[in-house]
Amino acid sequence: MNTISRIARYMERSPVFDERDLPLLYVLPGLFVFTTFMLFPVVYLVGISLTNATPSTLFTGEGAVSVLTFGESTIVGLENYTDVLSDSAFWNSFGVTWLFVATSVVAKICLSVAIALVVTSNRVRGKRLLRSLIILPMGLPAIFTITVWRGIFSSAEFGLMNQLLTMLSLDPVTWLSGRWTAFFAYNITEVWLSYPFMVIITVSALQDVPSELHEAAMVDGAGYIARFLHVTLPAIKRPVLFASILTAAASFQQFLIPYVFNKGGPARANELIVVYGYREALAFSEYGRGAAISLVAVIFIGAFMWVNVKRGRLAEGVAEQ
Repeated sequence: MNTISRIARYMERSPVFDERDLPLLYVLPGLFVFTTFMLFPVVYLVGISLTNATPSTLFTGEGAVSVLTFGESTIVGLENYTDVLSDSAFWNSFGVTWLFVATSVVAKICLSVAIALVVTSNRVRGKRLLRSLIILPMGLPAIFTITVWRGIFSSAEFGLMNQLLTMLSLDPVTWLSGRWTAFFAYNITEVWLSYPFMVIITVSALQDVPSELHEAAMVDGAGYIARFLHVTLPAIKRPVLFASILTAAASFQQFLIPYVFNKGGPARANELIVVYGYREALAFSEYGRGAAISLVAVIFIGAFMWVNVKRGRLAEGVAEQ
């Protein structure tokens, strides 16, 4: 703190700086951290995507300088991007990823709103206990939860889902060996991991809905469904939309579920785009191609976030400079 004070006094005496530049002192540490841990990796990734980097070329030579200069890799320009965008495997991964995002987000919204309505209802007892149980999945390591769900969807007869099917006199299913059964398992697990966040946001929004609006609607003869559609839903729309955008971005970046379950199988049919980029980079040692895939994913995620924030008018009320 003394160092900052001395720097501040120096800036005050300096003819170059004035009092308006003093807040810069508080921004610089955060800017340094951002540049070091966020901006630099992205810039380096852009550089790798423009080369034919592989382990045999990127890590040649001695010291960190060799790695920072991409070793013996050669610049190939946009060749990696053209190869990726012309690859049918990329478009399959891209389509599966968006389908996964759409289905999982819809399921999370429906389940979370339903749970939030239950735990905020005046007819329900023990709501505090229920809310504690609901957020329990947030306190468990994701890899642990995903491994448990993998056992639940095990293709063996002892898998919980197959035991339930047997109890219902149905044949067991090889969940993780079929494309769409594995995709269904992905969705169920993703919903379990993410619904507590959605419930917290929805419960907070429901508590802010004025009770007078419901009372007025009841006086006018509106039933429960009518009150939900015309009073509750419009009041919680923006918070739920905001939470949906955040959880959709997280679903777009999902890696652990497909990789732990069956590595995006069967036969790479369910590879989400992050898994696809990871395997191209590390399993097949195509660092340049993997970097290009990652940057394309970042561009689409950024565009998705920007479009939804704009269309949802979530930035309203924020002063524009």
